Amino acid sequence: MGAKIKEFKQYSNLFIELVRKGIKLKYRRSYLGVVWSMVEPLLTMIVLTIVFGTLLGHHGREFPVYILSGRLIYTLFSQSTTTALKSIRQNEGMIKKVYVPKYLYPLSGIVFNYILFLISLVVLALVSVVLRVWPTPRVLLAIVPLLNLFLLSVGVGMILATVGVFFRDMEYLWNVLLMLIMYTCAIFYYPGKILKSNVSWILKFNPLFCIITNFRNCVFGKQMSVHMLMYSFAFAVVCIILGSIVFNKNEDKFILYI
Repeated sequence: MGAKIKEFKQYSNLFIELVRKGIKLKYRRSYLGVVWSMVEPLLTMIVLTIVFGTLLGHHGREFPVYILSGRLIYTLFSQSTTTALKSIRQNEGMIKKVYVPKYLYPLSGIVFNYILFLISLVVLALVSVVLRVWPTPRVLLAIVPLLNLFLLSVGVGMILATVGVFFRDMEYLWNVLLMLIMYTCAIFYYPGKILKSNVSWILKFNPLFCIITNFRNCVFGKQMSVHMLMYSFAFAVVCIILGSIVFNKNEDKFILYI
């Protein structure tokens, strides 16, 4: 572990450049640029609020904030893990020319998506103010589920980055799995009102659902679920350990398959 930390410090400048490169490439042909990080979730929130608010009969002023907070967390997980999945293949030119610790590629992809996510939180704050959903001191605890999400993204991202080198169809399979994950995260519905009580408990096995629930609790001034927090953190730690082992064991073979 100490050797890895020392190595990371040695390549820290390159890591920063990879993060900058990721942000630039993401909005290379966009007129709005980084501003799109705020516009896109706002437009998505409006559409989902109109559609599902009408279908499900949710007309309270808290519903748009409920949707937006869940959508932001899911989008961050989706984009960061997908970027990590593609990171090795997208940087094959650099990998073949010069030695760089390969874990920097998926990690930088996750970090730059996190930076864009932090920008998009401005939209959540503005929407909450406009709808008079006032924050409480508990909103400061939101850093806990956000840290949880970062660890989960890193763990899952390292696993996907490894599998994606040897199994190219993983990109398409992961898109399907992300859709399934989205519907089990209760982004645009209240679990207790839509699902029967003897079925809704299944959602708690989805660590992302647990993270979204605790993040929403912080936004709405409620107490976080300790059980969900412990489960999602434990799941994230297991993913990081498993991802690190799988990635380190196979990284020397990457150049043979990219």
